[in-house]
Amino acid sequence: MFFECLKLRNHCSDSLLFRCHSINTAISIMSDIAPVKKLIVSSMKFNGLSIRSDACDYFAAQISPLDEAEREEWLDKVVDYIQKQTLETPFVEKQLIEAAILDCCKSETEENITTFNVISAFDVPHFVYNIDRKKFLPLPSSKQLELFGSSDSKCQMFKDRYTLLKQRTLRHELFSVGQQFQLQPVEYLLSSGSNIHRVIVLGMLTQLKENRFYIEDPSGCVPLDLSQANYHTGFFTESCFVLVEGNYKDRVLHVQALGFPPPENAEISRIYFGSNNVFGGLDELNVKNSEKLKRLEESNTDAMIVFISDIWLDQHKVVEKLKVLFAGYDDFPPTAMVLMGNFLSSKQGSQLASVLKAKMKLLADLLALYPNLLANTKFVIVPGPGDCLTANILPRPALIPFFTEDLVKKVPNIEFATNPCRLQYCTQEIVVIREDVITKLCRNCIHFPSTDDIPEHFAKTVISQAHLVPLPLCVCPVYWDHDTALRLYPLPDLVVVGDQIKSFNTSHMNCSVVNPGSFSKGGFGFKVYYPATKTVEDSQLPEDTL
Repeated sequence: MFFECLKLRNHCSDSLLFRCHSINTAISIMSDIAPVKKLIVSSMKFNGLSIRSDACDYFAAQISPLDEAEREEWLDKVVDYIQKQTLETPFVEKQLIEAAILDCCKSETEENITTFNVISAFDVPHFVYNIDRKKFLPLPSSKQLELFGSSDSKCQMFKDRYTLLKQRTLRHELFSVGQQFQLQPVEYLLSSGSNIHRVIVLGMLTQLKENRFYIEDPSGCVPLDLSQANYHTGFFTESCFVLVEGNYKDRVLHVQALGFPPPENAEISRIYFGSNNVFGGLDELNVKNSEKLKRLEESNTDAMIVFISDIWLDQHKVVEKLKVLFAGYDDFPPTAMVLMGNFLSSKQGSQLASVLKAKMKLLADLLALYPNLLANTKFVIVPGPGDCLTANILPRPALIPFFTEDLVKKVPNIEFATNPCRLQYCTQEIVVIREDVITKLCRNCIHFPSTDDIPEHFAKTVISQAHLVPLPLCVCPVYWDHDTALRLYPLPDLVVVGDQIKSFNTSHMNCSVVNPGSFSKGGFGFKVYYPATKTVEDSQLPEDTL
């Protein structure tokens, strides 16, 4: 199997670590592989692993034809692959060695690659941080996620958020071992019989009594005195997680500074997930490791994804502007167009179903006028808060077939996504949500920022919180068992938030945060994303196009 993979790599570049040797040569060398087996066993033990005898024999037979330098390099690659897996025991089986070898070879031999995927919020993988192993492990198969979970699910949701942020914070250079700052749990304060000067606590900001804020973690809660607090950048609301620095006196934590947990680059975060696909999609492994997808992404400089939010199909002027937009892109079709609701300008009450169905048929007839666009562009429909007949709880399901049957007939290259949803283009990871998150954060923050740079505050908030909607559940309800779909960890390449406020484009920690704004109310503006360069372009239809 190993040499069959090598034969498929004959056209690879000279820089590849493995070159093809004849099978006859391999067989002649297999009689003297004891030193190779010894090298394999010692290397595995050095990395805390124990290899089975049949696996060792198989691996030694594969690398024995190579010279010493190549042998050690391939051994390092296989060990690295094994360490990234979620092993239940330290014993390495033959099947794992085979998988490791094939994984090292497949980047040059893989054929059917899907460059664009739409991932449902209900299909996002669920990983739980293991404190003992210091890595994220997949949710056990015995645990079934429910739409309406028990009260334990609600507690677990907040506990998982806390654990995620705590392990990330403890890795930061300011809080790692030997540094000047040290996190303390709430129970450390509660168990202290004296005053404590300059203590730092990570916990959730709550209001257990009216007009009285507390900081809470799994060990307890303590009241806060915010009268002298200095607020860092961001929107501080109930249910968000904060770092509090202050003095503990008379059973009250007198806050001197209030900030968010430090964010982390995606490259560092992915180390603790191994090679697992934590973003979602059809691939078992993280697409960031695919060299072929990376080359496709960089070579296709004309690829672009168009994001349009708040498309009121019951407004004649909006429909006419859509005609201009589709006609302009018919000659140069984008890779994908993401059309976000709301698709009606007002609530229709009992008439919502019939009106929305009629307007979706109108959209289908409109798109059918542009065959070149239909043939080359993927259309993604994301419902808005007013488009669903279900409860106003995140994540929201896709539009039901009753609304979309006309679109399916006339627009074959279309997909109806949940809200939020995830998009994967080659190695790029994109999160899309249609919700007035920024508006709700501004309304519910306990201290409005002194500067008016709302985009910067919003980007800092969601990225530091590693969550799309760090709001109280009474303001923005969430299905407890599906809270993972709203997390931003590891950070994606692009976050698109469809909010009705003015459009913006900002970035933080190498993650772009974009709001297309309202197409219908914001002067018919939209955003265009170019994956090859990771740039976002502001676009707008001029008023004189009609």
